[in-house]
Amino acid sequence: MTDPAPLLIATSPDGVCTVTLNRPARLNAVNPSLAEALPRAMHEAAADDAVRVVVITGAGRGFCAGLDLSEPAGLGSTRAATLDPYHWVGRWVHGVVACEKPVIAAINGAAAGAGFGLALACDLRLMAASAVCTAGYVRRGLSPDAGVSWFLPRLVGQARAMDLALTGRDITAEEAERVGLVSAVYADDVFTSRVATFAATLAAGPPLAMALTKRLMLGSSEASLDAQLREELTHIKTCFASADVREAMAAFREKRAPVFRGG
Repeated sequence: MTDPAPLLIATSPDGVCTVTLNRPARLNAVNPSLAEALPRAMHEAAADDAVRVVVITGAGRGFCAGLDLSEPAGLGSTRAATLDPYHWVGRWVHGVVACEKPVIAAINGAAAGAGFGLALACDLRLMAASAVCTAGYVRRGLSPDAGVSWFLPRLVGQARAMDLALTGRDITAEEAERVGLVSAVYADDVFTSRVATFAATLAAGPPLAMALTKRLMLGSSEASLDAQLREELTHIKTCFASADVREAMAAFREKRAPVFRGG
């Protein structure tokens, strides 16, 4: 029996590319084929001007349950893999961060381990009311991967990140929203439609400005204030020279919604 495609990818007419992890029987747990497919999909979405926003979600009941313990991880099955510092789910994180388009994690179900890391790496997180998140690594005698140890303290602070990482406890949707891990929680029966509306609204924004905003926000934690001010000036000059800013100014004068084309 042929395994199904590890990802389902569909792009709407308004530029929302939905990437669905497609191993529902295993709660979309990570196996080698899924680990390899997601970075490729992110690279293709990043290079496609028709794509304005990427949504990552899971098929069935889960978002991503972390490592599939029923299959060998393949962490060092070849010499190249052994020597590659970003092998395995490190490439997931690079793929999401390198995509200069807004990336939304639509957490429809359990997000654990590397699945939790994938959600944290996204720019925005939307969560179904019944979903739970967990770092979970300590439950299996493991330390974090998939960028969890980098993103989590930056999102919720060092003390709370230590709690979540060292206990491996479940984080409800209510707690995730309260501590700032997710932007919004939606009832299960409207989750898909609310995510679609959110993503479509974002996709109607100015692509160049959003790409430069993401670049600035991601670089800010490693930059000095002076360096960041210089970067901000450089990027806003680029925006001012764009057709989208001219369209925004015209729309303001004409009292209508702007139509951004990415130029």
